[in-house]
Amino acid sequence: MTERRLLLVNGPNLNLLGTREPEVYGTSTLADVERIVSDAAASRGYAIRAIQSNHEGVLIDGIHAAREDCAGIVINPGGLTHTSVSLRDALAGVALPVAEIHISNPRERESFRHHSYVEDVAIVHVAGEGVGGYETATLRLIDVLTGQADG
Repeated sequence: MTERRLLLVNGPNLNLLGTREPEVYGTSTLADVERIVSDAAASRGYAIRAIQSNHEGVLIDGIHAAREDCAGIVINPGGLTHTSVSLRDALAGVALPVAEIHISNPRERESFRHHSYVEDVAIVHVAGEGVGGYETATLRLIDVLTGQADG
């Protein structure tokens, strides 16, 4: 395993960042998010591998592959947060530390967004900080990985 790499996972519809509901998600793009995470990780000596898909199985396959060369996972599951036991089980199954990130705060939105299937397998939770929350989540996860914070 390459201990200095993180997997960045972005779920369904996050490819539309910058144009989809900018009043909720802002105007930053997925490329901006990937750069934010890459820069944050690099500041601590880590690299990232990024995946985004609108297809649950693609995300699960990427999570499974992370067992081979990643030290942890930063994930914004998008709408799968509230619906996917399979995604949750994939995260639990690879036994890597997980940071769950949400651009908006799901608990302040519609009631169907209040439950997260990922929450119990994540050791870091960041919500409602906009795309800047990706940096927060990445750095907190690295702090856990390096023993600078409890997970």
